[in-house]
Amino acid sequence: MRFVLRLSSFVFLLTALSLPAPPSPAAAQARPFGLPFASPPGPHTWLVGQMYGNTTGAYRWRRVMYGAGQGLHFGVDFSARCGTPVVAIGDGVVTKVDAESHGAGPHNLMIDHPNGYASFYGHLIERASVDVGQPVARGQAVGYTGDPDLTCSSRPHLHLEIRDGYSYRVAYNPVTLIDADWDTLMLTGSFQRGYQRDLDNPRQWQFPEDQPEIRFGGPLLNDYARTWPPEWLNR
Repeated sequence: MRFVLRLSSFVFLLTALSLPAPPSPAAAQARPFGLPFASPPGPHTWLVGQMYGNTTGAYRWRRVMYGAGQGLHFGVDFSARCGTPVVAIGDGVVTKVDAESHGAGPHNLMIDHPNGYASFYGHLIERASVDVGQPVARGQAVGYTGDPDLTCSSRPHLHLEIRDGYSYRVAYNPVTLIDADWDTLMLTGSFQRGYQRDLDNPRQWQFPEDQPEIRFGGPLLNDYARTWPPEWLNR
């Protein structure tokens, strides 16, 4: 009898171990979008230039260039030579082309997606190859990368944002919404300065996936009294 009980317990344990583990919340919530390039990353195609959120670069210009976005970087910058094809990150409908109110010149594009988000593509070299009201598919070419300085030699890149698809007043962290190996992309890219640290709350917003939502027109989120790196080191 004791042998039978032990055998039953052993069988139960093997059965339990063979069952698939329940999916984690991160795995259960699939990221709905893809990267804005059809080509793989690399020194001759594209690399990550600046991440979304509380970057050191955004902190340096928090009152000027990034003041409207609470002092944070509104999206992800992808370094790429002028003329690199840009593709839609998801199915949607074009809602804005060359909207000056959103900046990111010389040309830009907004696509609304059926899941309630909108994607914004900035610093295109020429007017987007699609028109307002036109449906687009994920992976479809919609434009080409450019340079905000109009030189194609100073800082050519694509500026990509993900906003709410209703008012466009909220920006979301693309890292949590784009299906990509962000750890590897950051290792091979030029994003080296990292995130600005509040010495009174040093663990806040120090990783790509934990950056806050941005509400355009809201107060600065990173106007720190004590910070690292210090401002003189960022000049």
